[in-house]
Amino acid sequence: MSNCIFCEILYGTAEAKTVFNGISTLGIVPLNPVTPGHVIFMPRKHVRDFAEDSAVSAAVMNDVAVYADVVSRRNLDERSDFNIITSAGPAATQSVYHLHVHYVPRKTNDGLYLPWTRFQSEGQIA
Repeated sequence: MSNCIFCEILYGTAEAKTVFNGISTLGIVPLNPVTPGHVIFMPRKHVRDFAEDSAVSAAVMNDVAVYADVVSRRNLDERSDFNIITSAGPAATQSVYHLHVHYVPRKTNDGLYLPWTRFQSEGQIA
């Protein structure tokens, strides 16, 4: 797909640090991770967003779940906390029109507030 940075990464014409290399999904470190361990998962097939092709979306979500399980098993002391985020359309903050899912590790009081969080009080979401 022309003018798609994720397709350029997939076809090797743009560089990215790969952390997950699945049959149908690639996981990369974003240029500006919002927390340590932030990974963007994208299908190898160009799909505009989560609603365009349910089979592709399901495959990506499965790979994200596999990755989250592996990360959680590495940290045997406690379960890893994380957000899984995807957006569809400009009003939902989608800026790259190639389906992608963010895996965002979280820590208590990490200072990262999600877009729909209206109030923060001592690290609590209200």
